[in-house]
Amino acid sequence: MLLNTSVKPDHLNPKDFPELKNDTFLRAARGEEIEHIPVWCMRQAGRYLPEFRESRAGKDFFETCRSPEACCELTLQPLRRFPFDAAIIFSDILVVPQAMGMEVQMCPGKGPTFPEPLKEPEDLQRLKTKVDVSSELDYVFKAITLTRHRIEGKVPLIGFTGAPWTLMSYMIEGGGSATHSKAKRWLYRYPEASHKLLSQLRDVIVEYLLGQVKAGAQALQVFESHTGCLGPVEFKEFSLPYLRDIGRRVKDKIKESGLDNVPMIVFAKDGHYGLEDLSESGYEVVGLDWTIDPRSARIRTGGKVSLQGNMDPCALYATKERISEIVKRMLEGFGTKGYIANLGHGLYPDMDPDNVGAFVEAVHTHSHQLLNRK
Repeated sequence: MLLNTSVKPDHLNPKDFPELKNDTFLRAARGEEIEHIPVWCMRQAGRYLPEFRESRAGKDFFETCRSPEACCELTLQPLRRFPFDAAIIFSDILVVPQAMGMEVQMCPGKGPTFPEPLKEPEDLQRLKTKVDVSSELDYVFKAITLTRHRIEGKVPLIGFTGAPWTLMSYMIEGGGSATHSKAKRWLYRYPEASHKLLSQLRDVIVEYLLGQVKAGAQALQVFESHTGCLGPVEFKEFSLPYLRDIGRRVKDKIKESGLDNVPMIVFAKDGHYGLEDLSESGYEVVGLDWTIDPRSARIRTGGKVSLQGNMDPCALYATKERISEIVKRMLEGFGTKGYIANLGHGLYPDMDPDNVGAFVEAVHTHSHQLLNRK
Protein backbone atom coordinates (compact mmCIF):
# COMPACT_ATOMS: atom_id res chain seq x y z
CA MET A 1 0.00 0.00 0.00
CA LEU A 2 1.71 3.41 0.23
CA LEU A 3 5.25 2.09 0.08
CA ASN A 4 7.09 1.65 -3.20
CA THR A 5 10.31 0.14 -1.90
CA SER A 6 11.76 -0.22 -5.40
CA VAL A 7 12.67 3.48 -5.40
CA LYS A 8 16.27 4.03 -4.28
CA PRO A 9 17.35 7.39 -2.84
CA ASP A 10 20.52 7.61 -4.94
CA HIS A 11 18.52 7.32 -8.14
CA LEU A 12 15.85 9.88 -7.38
CA ASN A 13 15.19 13.07 -9.25
CA PRO A 14 12.70 15.66 -7.96
CA LYS A 15 10.47 15.30 -11.01
CA ASP A 16 7.89 12.93 -12.47
CA PHE A 17 6.19 12.58 -9.10
CA PRO A 18 2.99 10.52 -8.92
CA GLU A 19 -0.16 12.59 -9.46
CA LEU A 20 -1.69 14.04 -6.30
CA LYS A 21 -4.97 12.29 -5.44
CA ASN A 22 -6.08 14.33 -2.41
CA ASP A 23 -5.44 18.08 -2.63
CA THR A 24 -7.94 19.05 0.08
CA PHE A 25 -5.22 20.40 2.38
CA LEU A 26 -3.77 22.61 -0.37
CA ARG A 27 -7.19 23.93 -1.37
CA ALA A 28 -8.06 24.76 2.23
CA ALA A 29 -4.73 26.55 2.63
CA ARG A 30 -5.62 28.72 -0.37
CA GLY A 31 -9.16 29.35 0.90
CA GLU A 32 -10.80 27.38 -1.90
CA GLU A 33 -13.87 25.14 -1.79
CA ILE A 34 -13.46 21.71 -0.16
CA GLU A 35 -15.47 18.50 0.27
CA HIS A 36 -14.28 18.02 3.85
CA ILE A 37 -12.09 19.89 6.31
CA PRO A 38 -8.52 18.56 6.01
CA VAL A 39 -6.66 17.36 9.08
CA TRP A 40 -3.11 16.52 10.03
CA CYS A 41 -1.18 16.63 13.32
CA MET A 42 2.09 18.18 14.31
CA ARG A 43 4.43 15.34 15.35
CA GLN A 44 2.11 12.83 13.66
CA ALA A 45 5.29 10.84 13.01
CA GLY A 46 6.26 10.41 16.64
CA ARG A 47 6.84 8.32 19.72
CA TYR A 48 3.14 7.73 20.40
CA LEU A 49 3.27 5.14 17.60
CA PRO A 50 4.68 1.70 18.57
CA GLU A 51 6.07 1.25 15.06
CA PHE A 52 7.93 4.57 15.38
CA ARG A 53 9.53 3.48 18.65
CA GLU A 54 10.47 0.15 17.09
CA SER A 55 12.04 1.82 14.04
CA ARG A 56 14.02 4.25 16.20
CA ALA A 57 15.15 1.77 18.90
CA GLY A 58 18.87 2.02 19.63
CA LYS A 59 19.52 4.61 16.93
CA ASP A 60 20.94 8.10 17.35
CA PHE A 61 18.29 10.72 16.66
CA PHE A 62 20.30 12.91 14.31
CA GLU A 63 21.73 9.87 12.50
CA THR A 64 18.11 8.99 11.76
CA CYS A 65 17.50 12.55 10.53
CA ARG A 66 20.44 12.16 8.14
CA SER A 67 19.04 8.96 6.61
CA PRO A 68 16.58 9.66 3.76
CA GLU A 69 15.33 6.07 3.93
CA ALA A 70 14.62 6.29 7.67
CA CYS A 71 12.96 9.73 7.41
CA CYS A 72 10.78 8.53 4.55
CA GLU A 73 9.65 5.46 6.48
CA LEU A 74 8.85 7.48 9.63
CA THR A 75 6.94 10.06 7.57
CA LEU A 76 4.79 7.33 6.00
CA GLN A 77 4.01 5.37 9.18
CA PRO A 78 1.10 7.52 10.40
CA LEU A 79 -0.47 7.49 6.93
CA ARG A 80 -0.79 3.72 7.13
CA ARG A 81 -2.87 4.08 10.29
CA PHE A 82 -4.88 7.25 9.79
CA PRO A 83 -6.58 9.02 6.85
CA PHE A 84 -4.60 12.25 7.35
CA ASP A 85 -4.92 14.83 4.58
CA ALA A 86 -1.23 15.80 4.66
CA ALA A 87 2.14 14.42 5.68
CA ILE A 88 5.04 16.36 7.16
CA ILE A 89 8.57 15.21 6.50
CA PHE A 90 10.32 13.68 9.50
CA SER A 91 13.25 15.90 10.46
CA ASP A 92 14.13 18.42 13.18
CA ILE A 93 14.40 22.20 13.35
CA LEU A 94 17.91 21.95 14.81
CA VAL A 95 19.48 20.66 11.60
CA VAL A 96 19.86 24.36 10.69
CA PRO A 97 22.23 25.22 13.59
CA GLN A 98 24.11 22.02 12.75
CA ALA A 99 24.52 23.21 9.16
CA MET A 100 25.92 26.47 10.53
CA GLY A 101 28.64 24.61 12.39
CA MET A 102 27.18 23.98 15.84
CA GLU A 103 27.16 20.58 17.51
CA VAL A 104 23.76 19.37 18.69
CA GLN A 105 23.12 16.12 20.54
CA MET A 106 19.81 14.50 21.44
CA CYS A 107 20.21 13.30 25.01
CA PRO A 108 17.72 10.72 26.38
CA GLY A 109 15.51 12.24 29.06
CA LYS A 110 16.91 15.73 28.43
CA GLY A 111 16.22 16.50 24.78
CA PRO A 112 18.37 18.57 22.42
CA THR A 113 21.67 19.76 23.90
CA PHE A 114 24.34 22.10 22.55
CA PRO A 115 27.64 21.16 24.25
CA GLU A 116 29.08 24.60 23.38
CA PRO A 117 26.24 27.15 23.19
CA LEU A 118 26.77 30.76 22.16
CA LYS A 119 27.52 32.83 25.27
CA GLU A 120 28.81 36.20 24.07
CA PRO A 121 28.72 38.02 20.71
CA GLU A 122 32.30 37.01 19.88
CA ASP A 123 31.05 33.41 19.77
CA LEU A 124 29.30 34.26 16.50
CA GLN A 125 32.73 33.88 14.89
CA ARG A 126 32.38 30.13 15.43
CA LEU A 127 29.50 30.01 12.94
CA LYS A 128 30.14 29.42 9.26
CA THR A 129 30.04 32.72 7.39
CA LYS A 130 28.79 30.98 4.26
CA VAL A 131 26.62 27.87 4.50
CA ASP A 132 26.33 25.64 1.43
CA VAL A 133 22.74 24.60 2.13
CA SER A 134 22.53 22.28 -0.88
CA SER A 135 25.43 20.28 0.54
CA GLU A 136 24.93 20.60 4.32
CA LEU A 137 21.21 19.77 4.24
CA ASP A 138 21.16 17.56 1.19
CA TYR A 139 19.92 14.64 3.30
CA VAL A 140 16.67 16.51 4.03
CA PHE A 141 16.14 17.24 0.35
CA LYS A 142 16.76 13.58 -0.54
CA ALA A 143 14.27 12.50 2.13
CA ILE A 144 11.62 14.83 0.68
CA THR A 145 12.17 13.61 -2.88
CA LEU A 146 12.13 9.96 -1.83
CA THR A 147 8.97 10.46 0.21
CA ARG A 148 7.20 12.28 -2.63
CA HIS A 149 7.73 9.20 -4.79
CA ARG A 150 6.84 6.63 -2.15
CA ILE A 151 3.77 8.45 -0.90
CA GLU A 152 2.40 7.83 -4.39
CA GLY A 153 0.28 10.99 -4.49
CA LYS A 154 -1.89 9.97 -1.55
CA VAL A 155 -1.59 13.38 0.20
CA PRO A 156 0.61 16.50 -0.05
CA LEU A 157 3.98 16.58 1.71
CA ILE A 158 4.84 19.50 4.00
CA GLY A 159 8.40 20.73 4.54
CA PHE A 160 9.34 22.88 7.53
CA THR A 161 11.89 24.88 9.46
CA GLY A 162 12.32 26.57 12.80
CA ALA A 163 12.11 30.37 12.73
CA PRO A 164 15.16 32.55 13.49
CA TRP A 165 14.22 33.58 17.04
CA THR A 166 13.36 30.01 18.06
CA LEU A 167 16.67 28.68 16.68
CA MET A 168 18.61 31.57 18.23
CA SER A 169 17.11 30.72 21.60
CA TYR A 170 18.25 27.09 21.38
CA MET A 171 21.73 28.11 20.23
CA ILE A 172 22.22 30.41 23.23
CA GLU A 173 20.32 28.46 25.90
CA GLY A 174 22.06 25.25 24.93
CA GLY A 175 18.76 23.37 24.88
CA GLY A 176 15.20 23.79 26.08
CA SER A 177 14.44 26.49 28.66
CA ALA A 178 11.53 27.59 30.82
CA THR A 179 12.54 31.28 30.86
CA HIS A 180 14.78 31.72 27.78
CA SER A 181 16.60 34.24 29.94
CA LYS A 182 20.04 33.65 28.41
CA ALA A 183 18.69 34.27 24.90
CA LYS A 184 16.59 37.25 26.01
CA ARG A 185 19.68 38.69 27.71
CA TRP A 186 21.14 38.98 24.21
CA LEU A 187 18.09 40.86 22.95
CA TYR A 188 18.39 43.49 25.66
CA ARG A 189 22.18 43.63 26.10
CA TYR A 190 23.40 42.83 22.58
CA PRO A 191 20.65 43.92 20.16
CA GLU A 192 23.08 44.41 17.25
CA ALA A 193 24.64 40.97 17.69
CA SER A 194 21.14 39.53 18.06
CA HIS A 195 20.08 41.01 14.72
CA LYS A 196 23.28 39.75 13.14
CA LEU A 197 22.56 36.19 14.29
CA LEU A 198 18.88 36.41 13.34
CA SER A 199 19.87 37.67 9.87
CA GLN A 200 22.33 34.81 9.41
CA LEU A 201 19.64 32.32 10.40
CA ARG A 202 17.09 33.96 8.09
CA ASP A 203 19.42 33.71 5.10
CA VAL A 204 20.10 30.00 5.68
CA ILE A 205 16.40 29.30 6.29
CA VAL A 206 15.35 30.96 3.02
CA GLU A 207 17.74 28.77 1.03
CA TYR A 208 16.72 25.73 3.07
CA LEU A 209 13.01 26.23 2.35
CA LEU A 210 13.67 26.89 -1.32
CA GLY A 211 15.66 23.65 -1.45
CA GLN A 212 12.76 21.79 0.11
CA VAL A 213 10.39 23.06 -2.58
CA LYS A 214 12.86 22.13 -5.31
CA ALA A 215 13.05 18.66 -3.75
CA GLY A 216 9.26 18.27 -3.86
CA ALA A 217 7.71 19.85 -0.76
CA GLN A 218 4.15 20.97 -1.60
CA ALA A 219 3.71 23.28 1.41
CA LEU A 220 5.98 24.82 4.05
CA GLN A 221 5.53 25.49 7.76
CA VAL A 222 7.69 27.89 9.79
CA PHE A 223 7.73 27.05 13.51
CA GLU A 224 8.22 30.03 15.82
CA SER A 225 7.91 27.89 18.93
CA HIS A 226 9.22 30.40 21.47
CA THR A 227 6.97 33.39 20.77
CA GLY A 228 5.40 33.15 24.21
CA CYS A 229 8.50 34.33 26.05
CA LEU A 230 8.59 37.59 24.07
CA GLY A 231 6.47 40.64 24.71
CA PRO A 232 4.74 42.47 21.86
CA VAL A 233 7.57 45.00 21.49
CA GLU A 234 10.31 42.35 21.33
CA PHE A 235 8.20 40.23 18.98
CA LYS A 236 7.88 43.14 16.54
CA GLU A 237 11.63 43.76 16.63
CA PHE A 238 13.23 40.31 16.86
CA SER A 239 10.69 37.86 15.42
CA LEU A 240 8.09 39.36 13.10
CA PRO A 241 10.46 41.13 10.64
CA TYR A 242 12.33 37.88 10.04
CA LEU A 243 9.13 35.89 9.60
CA ARG A 244 8.01 38.44 7.00
CA ASP A 245 11.38 38.36 5.25
CA ILE A 246 11.30 34.57 5.04
CA GLY A 247 7.80 34.49 3.58
CA ARG A 248 8.55 37.17 1.00
CA ARG A 249 12.00 35.95 -0.03
CA VAL A 250 11.00 32.30 -0.34
CA LYS A 251 8.05 33.22 -2.57
CA ASP A 252 10.25 35.49 -4.70
CA LYS A 253 12.90 32.79 -5.12
CA ILE A 254 10.30 30.14 -5.95
CA LYS A 255 8.99 32.43 -8.69
CA GLU A 256 12.50 33.19 -9.97
CA SER A 257 13.21 29.45 -10.11
CA GLY A 258 10.14 28.83 -12.26
CA LEU A 259 8.56 26.59 -9.63
CA ASP A 260 4.89 26.48 -8.71
CA ASN A 261 4.00 28.56 -5.67
CA VAL A 262 3.37 26.55 -2.48
CA PRO A 263 1.25 27.63 0.49
CA MET A 264 3.22 28.71 3.55
CA ILE A 265 2.09 28.35 7.17
CA VAL A 266 3.44 30.40 10.06
CA PHE A 267 2.94 28.92 13.51
CA ALA A 268 3.93 31.29 16.32
CA LYS A 269 3.04 29.35 19.45
CA ASP A 270 1.65 31.52 22.28
CA GLY A 271 1.79 34.52 19.94
CA HIS A 272 -1.87 35.47 20.39
CA TYR A 273 -0.86 39.11 20.95
CA GLY A 274 0.55 39.21 17.41
CA LEU A 275 -2.32 37.57 15.55
CA GLU A 276 -3.21 40.62 13.47
CA ASP A 277 0.44 41.12 12.48
CA LEU A 278 0.84 37.44 11.62
CA SER A 279 -2.22 37.58 9.37
CA GLU A 280 -0.48 40.31 7.36
CA SER A 281 2.97 38.69 7.30
CA GLY A 282 2.71 37.17 3.82
CA TYR A 283 1.75 33.60 4.71
CA GLU A 284 -1.36 31.88 3.37
CA VAL A 285 -2.05 30.12 6.68
CA VAL A 286 -1.64 31.12 10.32
CA GLY A 287 -1.35 28.23 12.78
CA LEU A 288 -2.94 28.69 16.18
CA ASP A 289 -2.38 27.15 19.59
CA TRP A 290 -5.26 26.27 21.90
CA THR A 291 -5.18 29.56 23.86
CA ILE A 292 -7.02 31.40 21.06
CA ASP A 293 -10.79 31.20 20.61
CA PRO A 294 -11.62 30.15 17.00
CA ARG A 295 -14.33 32.77 16.48
CA SER A 296 -12.12 35.50 17.90
CA ALA A 297 -9.28 34.40 15.61
CA ARG A 298 -11.57 34.67 12.58
CA ILE A 299 -12.58 38.20 13.54
CA ARG A 300 -9.04 39.34 14.33
CA THR A 301 -7.56 37.97 11.09
CA GLY A 302 -10.38 39.49 9.03
CA GLY A 303 -10.52 36.75 6.43
CA LYS A 304 -7.02 37.60 5.15
CA VAL A 305 -5.64 34.10 5.77
CA SER A 306 -6.65 30.51 6.29
CA LEU A 307 -6.34 29.24 9.85
CA GLN A 308 -4.91 26.00 11.22
CA GLY A 309 -5.34 24.36 14.62
CA ASN A 310 -6.08 24.43 17.43
CA MET A 311 -7.34 21.65 19.72
CA ASP A 312 -5.46 21.30 22.99
CA PRO A 313 -3.33 18.15 22.53
CA CYS A 314 -4.31 17.09 26.05
CA ALA A 315 -7.92 16.76 24.87
CA LEU A 316 -6.73 13.48 23.33
CA TYR A 317 -6.61 12.04 26.85
CA ALA A 318 -10.41 12.30 26.92
CA THR A 319 -12.85 9.59 25.86
CA LYS A 320 -13.53 9.22 22.16
CA GLU A 321 -17.03 10.62 22.67
CA ARG A 322 -15.65 13.68 24.42
CA ILE A 323 -13.02 14.14 21.67
CA SER A 324 -15.83 14.13 19.11
CA GLU A 325 -17.72 16.83 21.05
CA ILE A 326 -14.61 19.02 21.35
CA VAL A 327 -13.87 18.65 17.63
CA LYS A 328 -17.46 19.52 16.70
CA ARG A 329 -17.32 22.71 18.75
CA MET A 330 -13.92 23.63 17.28
CA LEU A 331 -15.11 23.15 13.70
CA GLU A 332 -18.25 25.19 14.33
CA GLY A 333 -16.05 27.98 15.71
CA PHE A 334 -13.69 28.10 12.75
CA GLY A 335 -16.23 27.37 10.02
CA THR A 336 -15.46 25.31 6.95
CA LYS A 337 -13.80 27.85 4.62
CA GLY A 338 -10.07 28.44 4.81
CA TYR A 339 -9.55 26.05 7.68
CA ILE A 340 -7.18 23.13 8.39
CA ALA A 341 -7.85 21.08 11.50
CA ASN A 342 -4.86 20.31 13.69
CA LEU A 343 -3.80 20.36 17.31
CA GLY A 344 -2.50 23.50 19.00
CA HIS A 345 0.89 21.81 19.38
CA GLY A 346 2.48 18.43 18.69
CA LEU A 347 1.33 14.99 19.81
CA TYR A 348 2.84 13.78 23.10
CA PRO A 349 4.64 10.42 23.40
CA ASP A 350 2.14 8.89 25.85
CA MET A 351 -0.95 9.49 23.72
CA ASP A 352 -3.13 6.60 22.58
CA PRO A 353 -3.02 6.11 18.79
CA ASP A 354 -6.68 5.08 18.89
CA ASN A 355 -7.58 8.52 20.22
CA VAL A 356 -5.59 10.16 17.44
CA GLY A 357 -7.68 8.09 15.04
CA ALA A 358 -10.84 9.27 16.83
CA PHE A 359 -9.70 12.89 16.36
CA VAL A 360 -9.17 12.43 12.62
CA GLU A 361 -12.47 10.60 12.21
CA ALA A 362 -14.34 13.28 14.15
CA VAL A 363 -12.92 16.04 11.95
CA HIS A 364 -14.00 14.28 8.77
CA THR A 365 -17.43 13.26 10.12
CA HIS A 366 -18.38 16.64 11.57
CA SER A 367 -16.99 18.58 8.62
CA HIS A 368 -19.15 16.56 6.20
CA GLN A 369 -22.18 17.35 8.37
CA LEU A 370 -21.35 21.06 8.47
CA LEU A 371 -20.77 21.23 4.71
CA ASN A 372 -24.00 19.35 3.97
CA ARG A 373 -25.97 21.91 5.98
CA LYS A 374 -25.08 24.63 3.48
